[in-house]
Amino acid sequence: MNTIKSNFRTKILSPMAILTLACMSFLGCDDPESKTFKVQFDSTKTVSGEKFALRDINPGLETDWSDYNFVLLEMRISTPQRFQIGFSTDSGYNELRVMSYAPGGWIKLAIPLRFYRQLPDAANDIAGTMNQPRYTGWFNLVGERGPLKGVDSIGIRMHAPIGNPTFELRAVSLHQEDPGDEYLGETPIVDEFGQSNLLDFENKIKSLNQLETAWKAEEASLTKDEDYNYSKYGGYLNAKVEGTGFFRTQKVKDKWWFVDPEGYQFLSLGVDCIAPGNGGQVNRLDKRDRSAFLKTLPPEGIGYNPDKPNSVSFGTWNLHRRFGDEYPDKSREMIIERMSSWGINTIANWSSKGVIDMNQKPFMLQLSGLGIEEGVMGLADVYASDFQRRIEDAVRKTVSPYRDNKWLIGYFTGNEPSWLGQESRLCDLILAEEDEKPIRIALKNYLAEGDTPERRKAFIYDAFKTFLQTVEASVRKYDPNHLTLGIRFGHVPEDEVLNLCKEVFDVFSFNAYEVVPPKETMDRISKVTGLPMIIGEYHSGTVNRGMAQALVQVKNQEERGVAYRHYTEQAFNHPGLIGVAYFQWADQDLTGRRYDGENYNCGIVDVTDRPYPHMVEAIKKTAKRVYEVHAGKLQPYDQKPLGATGYELIPDLWNE
Repeated sequence: MNTIKSNFRTKILSPMAILTLACMSFLGCDDPESKTFKVQFDSTKTVSGEKFALRDINPGLETDWSDYNFVLLEMRISTPQRFQIGFSTDSGYNELRVMSYAPGGWIKLAIPLRFYRQLPDAANDIAGTMNQPRYTGWFNLVGERGPLKGVDSIGIRMHAPIGNPTFELRAVSLHQEDPGDEYLGETPIVDEFGQSNLLDFENKIKSLNQLETAWKAEEASLTKDEDYNYSKYGGYLNAKVEGTGFFRTQKVKDKWWFVDPEGYQFLSLGVDCIAPGNGGQVNRLDKRDRSAFLKTLPPEGIGYNPDKPNSVSFGTWNLHRRFGDEYPDKSREMIIERMSSWGINTIANWSSKGVIDMNQKPFMLQLSGLGIEEGVMGLADVYASDFQRRIEDAVRKTVSPYRDNKWLIGYFTGNEPSWLGQESRLCDLILAEEDEKPIRIALKNYLAEGDTPERRKAFIYDAFKTFLQTVEASVRKYDPNHLTLGIRFGHVPEDEVLNLCKEVFDVFSFNAYEVVPPKETMDRISKVTGLPMIIGEYHSGTVNRGMAQALVQVKNQEERGVAYRHYTEQAFNHPGLIGVAYFQWADQDLTGRRYDGENYNCGIVDVTDRPYPHMVEAIKKTAKRVYEVHAGKLQPYDQKPLGATGYELIPDLWNE
């Protein structure tokens, strides 16, 4: 049986023991159509769940699913928290993670059975590979993979339930063609402000007057009197070395620092995806019942474009409600004012060009057009005859407008390449390409002299080395003033790849969605590369707003602030860490972002353009401390958040 390397991203889930059938509760009369199979998750358990015999749900359901492509579940779960749906088969137990866009509402959710049978289709980054959107929910493709024969039971389980949620199932059926998803509730999922219309929560907006009052209160609270000891560019006024006119890095007393253009030592306290109106999209309306999803359609020209009717933006509508017709400029100005008041000194990756080009805060940029999008699993075809020219053209296009911009810190080369650790599979995919691409021809010739896992890895690493060296040379050619910030690895690779990176990058960057920063990993990076480091993404979330709880979950909104302080200060306690970027500025779209369906409660700002107060207070406190923490003058904040759980593998447990 094939196994997939992922623990939501990249680890292998071990096979589960087939457990005994758990109790069933029957709701309604004796008519089989009215039977509902219910799971009451227990928040005192590490993992809580039950299994049900499929013959009790649908007596006529076949056990050999080989000729079917979809399983359709009619289900309801009271929470947006992620949970697992799995099936016992002759060869083991296959499962994946599921999140519902309609917590508390009955839905029909069609699951493609290929997700249980085979490895996910290869995308260019980890999220695009592992996350798969539907219309009433979305999946993350963890778990065992194998044939679906002898399917006799369905398992429902959840890791670290928040608040004893429930799951109900009343129908299971098999289909060869996609039967489609359907939201069966009468209450629209999204309210007139872009919030969940199915859940109530503290400080939920119920009227425009209430929202306007909240906005005025925030404006009154924003102050320029907060003292972060920042220079013009966000460096520390009490710590100066030589300034060169652009950002650079330097080791001072055995600790790495950025140095700002004026020479002040600088630590990057950033946020990703800084942009006005983010997190308020409702997408894929061509596949959804608009009246079932939306209580109110945004006005034409203000969040709704009839020429592009499949997506609407409540984020845009709320900004117009706040600022009127001047909302594009006013909302960007508000972002800068918030950053100054909160102590955030960096516009990190994936952020709005409009905000960046205000030239009021330091920023980082992502290079684009490098052939990653066209490459298999994100590996560019370095054997193509025009590879170097295309790289030079792409780099020149990105960097030329910013070559002399003092606010720019540097460039990222890529994001979370999906092929790391799967080099042999990547070779298989390259060889399976229908087109005679140059990289395919080169690989065939190379493997003709010997096909072993070691040789496959060597071929991929050599191609990656060529890619990195070509990009680095182009950046140095067209912009010698700014830093190369690495490739934002989704997991830190083997030492052989680290050695490649140290030859081309000024800074090593990686994303680390963990409860605490990975100190041992950071030590290894420092030892092998000798480079300073950036953590490019991390976050925490919870479930009360109707979105999934993010990659790191905590008990409630207050604990999100605790989690921010604990993670950020512990990270800067490492002598090699010079920057972090919290992911992200605004919550993700309630009913799933466009390309992969993610809908995390991970923002500093919500869809109604209101900051989360516990997050703001945490950021302000930490911003005033990180210099002294990094300099070794203060101990990092050590209070751990309550209910903190990562996206690691679920243990082989059911109610323990």
